[in-house]
Amino acid sequence: MKHKNRRVTIVLHTDGELASRQYRVPVWAFEAGKWSALVVGLLVVLFFAFAGPIGRAAARVPRLEREVARLEEENSRVQQLAAALNRAETNYQELRSMLGVKVPTEQRVASGDLMRATAVIARTPSSPLRYELGASEPTHWPLDIPGFVTRGQVRAGDSDESHPGIDIAVPPGTPVRAAGGGVVEAAGTDPAYGQFVLLRHSGGYETMYGHASRVLVREGDSAQAGQVIALSGNSGRSTAPHLHFEIRREGKSLDPLTVVKQEN
Repeated sequence: MKHKNRRVTIVLHTDGELASRQYRVPVWAFEAGKWSALVVGLLVVLFFAFAGPIGRAAARVPRLEREVARLEEENSRVQQLAAALNRAETNYQELRSMLGVKVPTEQRVASGDLMRATAVIARTPSSPLRYELGASEPTHWPLDIPGFVTRGQVRAGDSDESHPGIDIAVPPGTPVRAAGGGVVEAAGTDPAYGQFVLLRHSGGYETMYGHASRVLVREGDSAQAGQVIALSGNSGRSTAPHLHFEIRREGKSLDPLTVVKQEN
């Protein structure tokens, strides 16, 4: 009982005055006030400790929202470009199917059937031209210089044909001539062949000229035998300057060295 009646006397004395003021409060009220002050002080400290990061995070929200909006807009543009690319790829594949163009496979395994560094005889630049007029079969060497066949036709009838046609090493910018008279079936750029020209000849023949540095004809043009249709180069899937030369008949790839028998 005595413990409950205990009180704490608080004396307040103002400087310059004789009188003092006294306040008597119960011990329990004093203890409660003390602990309440400690709790309030702790809450104030915690508020300032967390208010800074929370304020900074809140300030970042508008900037993050703008960034999210920008990314969503860019993502929408990327999706539109992807859809356009898919449509272009579909049209490209349809065109290749219509033209009967076969793309060489990525991996090319050398075998004994592939000729290397084989010299080919062509006419000299000063010799007279002996080209026929109009549509004709591709019997002419497509270059004014011999060049070297660095990769030859695979075995005839091979179901896994990895390299149709032949590769002829020549300097960039060498004139490429039509092996026969015909019509330009296609001319442009291909991932594998680079800049190319595809000619359609009489007798069901087609010739392909790939890896050019410049194409000098357009689709639908008539090309005479011996006409310069492109300049050799190193475009497309190529590791060195050369001309990729193919001859096909009725959609089947032939060895050009068995068809081109006539010197220009």
